[in-house]
Amino acid sequence: MAIEAELKAIVRDPEAVLKQLEDQHGAGRAEVYRDTYYDAPDGSLMGADRELRIRTVHSPDDTRTVITYKGARVDEASGSKPEAETRVEDADATHEIVRGLGFTPRIAFEKRCRNYSFHRDGRRLLATLVRVPELDDATFIEVETAAVTEDDLASALSVVQAVLTDLGISVADLTTELYTDAVAAARP
Repeated sequence: MAIEAELKAIVRDPEAVLKQLEDQHGAGRAEVYRDTYYDAPDGSLMGADRELRIRTVHSPDDTRTVITYKGARVDEASGSKPEAETRVEDADATHEIVRGLGFTPRIAFEKRCRNYSFHRDGRRLLATLVRVPELDDATFIEVETAAVTEDDLASALSVVQAVLTDLGISVADLTTELYTDAVAAARP
């Protein structure tokens, strides 16, 4: 399973970062993610730092749904995890299957995203500006690429860090806090 080599940061000047992304990579794709995270009834999946998510993505052109499994972190500093993801045809049926297997919805929330796909140093990257309405519309940036193995992770993260540096994102702004934890903490 490939490793999602990702760094996430709080964006202090969203307009400046948006302008840089648009200038460097063209118009981004505006999308709304509706995420539902599932867990075993005893909390053992998330308790072991693993994730099972069904995401429905709404864009101006289409709606698509993907199911994602993420294993436990292989790098504490970045929070990078092994990831397997695939598109599914029927969102409702996928939710029924996951519930039928005994998993229960743990948390669901919305992310408003603008995505930029590009290549750097021989890697395909995705930079995403993210706003989560429940988090006071704070803006985050995620930059990710795939690492083939754990041995490739340091090299992949180096490219990701270079992209963030070019965008004026400081190492001090990096965070490994999961959206699931932040949204849960923000709810009464």
